[in-house]
Amino acid sequence: MQAWEAGLTWVFVQSFVLMAGGFIGPYIRRITPRAALLGSLRGHFHHVHFNEPSGAGVFDAGHWGGVLRGDPRQLVRRVKYFGGVPGGLVAIAVGTLIAWVSTMFGLGYGDLTVAKLGASVANFGFSIPIPAVDHVFGGFKFLGVILVTAIPFGIYDLIEALDNVESASAAGDSFPTTRVLTADGVISLIGCLLGNPFINAVYIGHPGWKAMGGRMGYSAVTGIIVLVLTWFGIIALMMAVIPVVAILPILLYIGMLIGSQAFQESPHRHAPAIVLALLPQIAAWGKVQIDNALGAAGTSAAAVGHAKLAQVGVLYQGLETLGGGATLAGIILGAITVFIIDREFDKAAAFALAGTIFTFFGFIHGEAIGIGSMPTVAVAYLGVAGILYFLSKYAEFHPVVAEVHGAQEAD
Repeated sequence: MQAWEAGLTWVFVQSFVLMAGGFIGPYIRRITPRAALLGSLRGHFHHVHFNEPSGAGVFDAGHWGGVLRGDPRQLVRRVKYFGGVPGGLVAIAVGTLIAWVSTMFGLGYGDLTVAKLGASVANFGFSIPIPAVDHVFGGFKFLGVILVTAIPFGIYDLIEALDNVESASAAGDSFPTTRVLTADGVISLIGCLLGNPFINAVYIGHPGWKAMGGRMGYSAVTGIIVLVLTWFGIIALMMAVIPVVAILPILLYIGMLIGSQAFQESPHRHAPAIVLALLPQIAAWGKVQIDNALGAAGTSAAAVGHAKLAQVGVLYQGLETLGGGATLAGIILGAITVFIIDREFDKAAAFALAGTIFTFFGFIHGEAIGIGSMPTVAVAYLGVAGILYFLSKYAEFHPVVAEVHGAQEAD
């Protein structure tokens, strides 16, 4: 109960971070290059690809997993099925059928059983959220601990929301940043007051849903269906019938679109910046894999020793530093690179200085917020900022060749 109350208070704090971020979000989008925002967003999806059954987990499912991997949304989304049945529904139905047939022959994946199916109906009934205001404030006794994670995670959610708003804009749909982020915070606040310990988010993948034909009604109907399924306790039944590997490959499809969008909707010359913006997320993913593997063996990186890990090519401390605050770090590194490419050294210096501040207080390249969290990395950013500022004042360079509708012109 105390853990739940702490979770409610955690969301309570985060919701106000998101609402406050709604007023600075438009400014951040205005000064940050698209390549940095979309590159960082694509890096975030790297985790989804390799940590969920939609990615590496699908191959772990064996040969049936390989069949279920073949989500056809990306390649055949323009194919019309009989009666206008959505291709996504066809993919889930076929995957579910294969899973159950294979289970009958002892080749199944996961825990699809008739017993689990029968037990799932025990959750049937009508349940709606009830106010949990007292429990929200009951968690305030843990506020000192909660603030350590709630504020940085709130900033993380804010940055990811900005990435997704930019992604939607690149797909041709511009939404008011302040309204989107503020609504995100308000809905999260309402949710925690009704007992929901999970923060809401501006969901990733707008270009993918749009390509599949989703419009405003898609989001509205999704919300309604989620309410119905949860109110009547049907979620457990669906999880007992439909294997996860038949559903989550949609994330592969969304990841393909997000990844390609980052390169397609940014000037070609900014491609190196997109790649650099990916690196912190890849480093963070690698660290998680090492931690989980060592944890499963009953040890840790500290117990094994960083020096011993380095002897076999596992540069744990490097991954830890690069991957700290990966989403924001990716944006900082991507933006610096974009402005260096465009020879706008004054702007690159400004982002490097921002990197100095964020690093010094632990928002990036560190495991926790604190003063002087990573001083050596902060000094490195400061040195880069100084060099770039010097170049902006005294260096001579040729004008950038900008890409305009496939052609090139002097900038």
